[in-house]
Amino acid sequence: NAGRVLDLYHGEWEGRPLGPDDYVLSADEKPGVQARMRIHLPLPPGPGRAMRAESEYARCGTLAYLAAYDVHQARVFGRCEPSTGIRPFTALVDQVMTAEPYASARRVFWIVDNGSSHRGAASVERMAQAWPNAHLIHLPAHASWLDQAELYFSVVQRKALTPNDFTGLDQIRDRLAAFEIRYNA
Repeated sequence: NAGRVLDLYHGEWEGRPLGPDDYVLSADEKPGVQARMRIHLPLPPGPGRAMRAESEYARCGTLAYLAAYDVHQARVFGRCEPSTGIRPFTALVDQVMTAEPYASARRVFWIVDNGSSHRGAASVERMAQAWPNAHLIHLPAHASWLDQAELYFSVVQRKALTPNDFTGLDQIRDRLAAFEIRYNA
């Protein structure tokens, strides 16, 4: 139900205000981030003419970018993985939950969509067993507009991944890591 998610964004849970040691994270995955390299260099702009870019490119691989966005602190934790799935998502959760203040928080609410990496009751149970202070909250179906991590990915796409002209996956990893640092600053 969207009301629970909106309440968390507003700083409430079950009708009560969140405490100073409660945190709300929105997490998601951006699969299929491609490294493409243009075959011909773009032509610089000239008087009365915009830059010209060739549409042909060579593919240099893909990766998945996973991120957790602390809704109230506006802080991002991201990682690149070869693909999405339960293991990469678990690695993201471990990365965040072993860092302070989340490791010693009273409650950490993880808001996620219904993607296969974190779908259903099994994912809720997995999270609770691994991290007793973590609570997995699923967005309603077709409610990606409520997913704060999706909004972050939209910014990433415009500011860090466009134009998509990378020589390889390491260049994408470096660009995303640098963008996270700048975003968090």
